[in-house]
Amino acid sequence: MSQESQHGKWSISSSEDEDERLPPSGTTTKSDKTTILQSPSPPKTDSVSIKVDIKPEQCDTSTSSLFIGSEARKSAASNQVNPVKFETSPSLAGKRKKAVPEGSGWALSDSDDDDDADVKKKTINNNIPKKEPSSPQAKKQKVANERPPSPHGRVYYVDEPEDFFESTFPSLNDTYGFYLNKVTGLDQKYNSGALHIKDILSPLFGTLKESVQFNYCFDVAWMVKQYPEEFRDRPVLIVHGDKREAKARLVRDAQPYPHVKLCQAKLDIAFGTHHTKMMLLWYEEGFRVIILTSNMIRADWYQKTQGMWMSPLFPRLPKGSSNTGESPTFFKRDLLEYLATYRAPELEEWMQRIKEHDLSETRVYLIGSTPGRYVGADMDQWGHLRLRKLLYDHTIPIPDEEQWPVVGQFSSIGSMGIDKTKWLAAEFQRTLTTLGKSSLRSDPPLYLLYPSVEDVRTSLEGYPAGGSLPYSIQTAQKQLWLHSFFHRWKADTTGRTHAMPHIKTFMRVSPDFSELAWYCITSANLSKAAWGALEKNNTQIMVRSYELGVLFLPSAYNMKTFPIQRNPFPVSSPSTGFPVPFDLPPISYTSKDQPWIWNIAYTQAPDTHGNVWVPS
Repeated sequence: MSQESQHGKWSISSSEDEDERLPPSGTTTKSDKTTILQSPSPPKTDSVSIKVDIKPEQCDTSTSSLFIGSEARKSAASNQVNPVKFETSPSLAGKRKKAVPEGSGWALSDSDDDDDADVKKKTINNNIPKKEPSSPQAKKQKVANERPPSPHGRVYYVDEPEDFFESTFPSLNDTYGFYLNKVTGLDQKYNSGALHIKDILSPLFGTLKESVQFNYCFDVAWMVKQYPEEFRDRPVLIVHGDKREAKARLVRDAQPYPHVKLCQAKLDIAFGTHHTKMMLLWYEEGFRVIILTSNMIRADWYQKTQGMWMSPLFPRLPKGSSNTGESPTFFKRDLLEYLATYRAPELEEWMQRIKEHDLSETRVYLIGSTPGRYVGADMDQWGHLRLRKLLYDHTIPIPDEEQWPVVGQFSSIGSMGIDKTKWLAAEFQRTLTTLGKSSLRSDPPLYLLYPSVEDVRTSLEGYPAGGSLPYSIQTAQKQLWLHSFFHRWKADTTGRTHAMPHIKTFMRVSPDFSELAWYCITSANLSKAAWGALEKNNTQIMVRSYELGVLFLPSAYNMKTFPIQRNPFPVSSPSTGFPVPFDLPPISYTSKDQPWIWNIAYTQAPDTHGNVWVPS
């Protein structure tokens, strides 16, 4: 079976789902394959890649060190370094497709991809076509055929304007502490109230003494430069999940910075990843927690839509005080329990610091995932059952709730099974539709927002944005049923349409899309590895990865529902409206739309930089 659109054709097999036997989320298969941006070459010339003087990152690290992380991210970096302009001749596209069989893909998973690295390294390497030695003539053609300058100039990353990093307290969202990231290339008003990492670490928010950075992907040199000069030598602890070669590279990259220390997260279940993204910031004035969706690399803070929750500045408790500093949402307890799962001596001092601070102003609930198999009361502590428990305990049924849609938005998709009853409806959708202690099991509409090929093609980054959307053909071809739930990533009213999402959000919204019953921002994508899957006749839940997010419930804000802020930009003052980062109502895929599949070719139309996408 095959599907065809204006963006090309991809083959679909009828293979059965083999979810339990496939390497899940975070399996990084090392191979020499890369994805490049390229196009058909002019007639009567050989097919060549064009290399342009483009800086993948503005930092002092080597190119290889910038590629730490998933194969998808390596692909995106390679795309930026080796693009080729779009041509109308089909010659190169045809040759490339013969070299890489259509639909064969790479079977390489990102930190966000789940259960689908079903081709082993040996198989992949055997399928790599042997490269012919480059000739002097080909080298000359690289210069002659060099693409025109992109909209961003001759370097991929452009310098932000002088006022890009200016933050002022009046524009901050004091109601929810929920922010989007700043995006280079947008009108200034669409960055009003948004934050860049330099804003977060600026002296405006406190006199920093030490910090911890939890994340999946790091560029250490770039990270260090984001700290203001006066804080740049303050101790930083990196909590990561890298092993073997990736860990060795991270250790090497941290060596020039004696104030940077490393802490490896224990991943006791195969193929799990450390996908949590959190900052712990200890100031002279107090303590702050930030839970976010961005990796610690420049690409994630440049032209992608990301989100974060920033806590209030937590003051230190007076010595001898009987006040525990706990919040009504038990955020302090839950954060300490989450950190304890690392079993890391490096975090013990930080846990003690948290105990010494007053977190009582926190109004969000913590939702974490940690690797393990949990039974009994522990099943409600982690993953989607944690979300279900909170919705059961702290929300109330809504009249006609079966008409209140559930909206999920994410940047990667795992293997869901051969139909929706295997996990999506049986477990996850039941969690998302829980409202209070009602026995009613409503079946409201489920809208899943995931970028189409056209969304990626017309984005600010163009096709390289797809390197952070690692939905593979191997997964997609086994769950075509899932695509009927898909809706376009669209954000016209926010003015941020063309910044592809890496943010992950889940929510329950009113039929007229004016109110929220609840809202969650998290590092967890649509995967069993991230949210957990029930086992042993629903008496046990198995979670593979570390994830972290926060849940906003109206009851914690003395509201019945959250009003949705329709036009959040520019931000001028605190608002009671919740700034949903995409347009509502969602727009479903048309018959011509295809979900972005990152390991197949797109040669029918150029992206915003005049390039096409061909895995090779």
